[in-house]
Amino acid sequence: MPVIDSTPVTSPPVDVCVAAGTEHPRPDGQDRYTISEVAAYTGLSAPTLRWYEEIGLLPDVERSHNGQRRFGNRDLDWLAFVRRLRLTGMPVADMVHFAQLVKRGEETFDERRQILERTRREVLARMAELQDTVAVLDAKIDFYAGAHQASERA
Repeated sequence: MPVIDSTPVTSPPVDVCVAAGTEHPRPDGQDRYTISEVAAYTGLSAPTLRWYEEIGLLPDVERSHNGQRRFGNRDLDWLAFVRRLRLTGMPVADMVHFAQLVKRGEETFDERRQILERTRREVLARMAELQDTVAVLDAKIDFYAGAHQASERA
């Protein structure tokens, strides 16, 4: 009689910074992209991608035998995350620090969580300011619309 191991398999937590979150142009295993393909896919310029690599924001980009950059789906996922960080207004130096923490591994989970929690609080505060700004704009729009209608009746 065969013995079956029924011990549950536990996987380590998957870091959404480097895990697939979107559709990729190519499936894993066939995911080798040139810098121009990545530029077209992400909307980032080739010089920006080179700069990101140079400053450590895009670490460990593979190279072909002749030295050309070869990006993979994990790089696309990372760039999508970096794009989100840029939208939060996070300074580039802080994004580079975050990338260094990711590279160091699981021992930095706490620090990364703290950085993201702080960034989330800052984004929520800015959203509240923007909501207040929208309310002011709406009031002004209503005022000018009413003033225009009043002048047409006069």
